[in-house]
Amino acid sequence: MINFDNSATSFPKPDVVKKAVLEAMNRYGGNPGRSGHRISLETAEAVYSARTAAADFFGAEPDNVVFTQNCTHALNTAIKGTASAGCHIIISSLEHNSVLRPVHALSKGKCSYSIAQVSHSDSETVENFRKLITPETRIIACTIGSNVTGQILPFVRIAELCRKHGICFIADGAQACGVIPISLSDGINILCTAGHKSLYGPSGTGLLITDGKYKISPIMEGGTGSASMEKDQPDFLPDGLESGTINTSGAIGLGAGIRFVKKLGIDRIYDHESKLCRMFIHETQNIRMTGKMTVYRDDRVKSYLPVVSFNVAGLSANETAAKLSDMGFALRGGLHCSGLAHTALGTVPDGTVRFSPSVFNSEKEVRALASAVKKIAAGAV
Repeated sequence: MINFDNSATSFPKPDVVKKAVLEAMNRYGGNPGRSGHRISLETAEAVYSARTAAADFFGAEPDNVVFTQNCTHALNTAIKGTASAGCHIIISSLEHNSVLRPVHALSKGKCSYSIAQVSHSDSETVENFRKLITPETRIIACTIGSNVTGQILPFVRIAELCRKHGICFIADGAQACGVIPISLSDGINILCTAGHKSLYGPSGTGLLITDGKYKISPIMEGGTGSASMEKDQPDFLPDGLESGTINTSGAIGLGAGIRFVKKLGIDRIYDHESKLCRMFIHETQNIRMTGKMTVYRDDRVKSYLPVVSFNVAGLSANETAAKLSDMGFALRGGLHCSGLAHTALGTVPDGTVRFSPSVFNSEKEVRALASAVKKIAAGAV
């Protein structure tokens, strides 16, 4: 199989990540921060090295880097941990369910929320957020880039809007981190991201990274290896948000993935993957001209992540994805856990087929995929 479903999780993983995970299993078998013996101390040092790698990559302090199970875990912690009774939250019309669902759950008793429409115009998008701000608005939580279309939101301008109004800005970087430059210096208060996507870490890894400006109350309490005589959860990071034993091998593997991305270079990664997206769009141009295929990109949009959503006429997204799977290509069809985005796109209820390459994909593979799509559109498969 040729994997073009890297927006769900990147595969294959870099050799350095596989090596790091194996080394963690063979060497770093202690429980970090729980014991004073050598195995535990060496494991703690390896985990801290990964924490430092993430801090350096995203412009944060190491203690403000929290390891999570995934981006959903990080977003739930950030949103629920900063929300206060009676507060108002604003999200965008392109949100993944990992933002929509916790915010909607809070609206059933504790908070209210509004949805800002994302436009092809960055200025209009920012204005749509601004118009929804009320005296009770405490949080703006939105994606940096859509996992459906790849449209990049004007997150730096949204961050500035939050700063002016004293609003906590929580950014979902699941699709963007590792592809475009992102730093807390962009004005993000809390950055949540997946470790297993474009940071090339193992599955079951994620990050919550904060600038420390807004207190995040834990949504889970337990053993931290610190302040063990206290009945209350520690109020300092990362301990306060890392209850129980962390995914040690995952964290160490994620550290290796971040170093891999840093060494290869964000610009180089973005250029390569974007080139493959442009090639796919170009190679399928004739099909689109006949009306047998639709690509969901707007020429008026300023910038996209390397993600392309499309459909073949006469077939549901899942039917197209199934045919491609039979032909040796892994793409995801459906709603991509983003009902809001597909509602905005007008692709409910079937969704789209999503093409999302990685640094390991080649032009030859993209041409082969385009050829397969042509056969499907022609009814030859």
